[in-house]
Amino acid sequence: LCFSALPALFKEELRDEEAKEGEAVTLHCELTKPAPVEWRKGRTALKPSEKYKMRQKDVTAELVIHSLTESDA
Repeated sequence: LCFSALPALFKEELRDEEAKEGEAVTLHCELTKPAPVEWRKGRTALKPSEKYKMRQKDVTAELVIHSLTESDA
């Protein structure tokens, strides 16, 4: 018996969020099954830091961006 597992897909994709400069914003997405999520801005992978906080529980992944600047758009 041979089969291949289906990949995780976005059940709920990212939506545009509005926030003011200096504030924080939370982005989240929902997957069809648990899988690791890598957050990116363009080609650059984001890493946890004072600016970026990542959380993931089961099929929901969340990215909090602190101290927003224009370059975060």
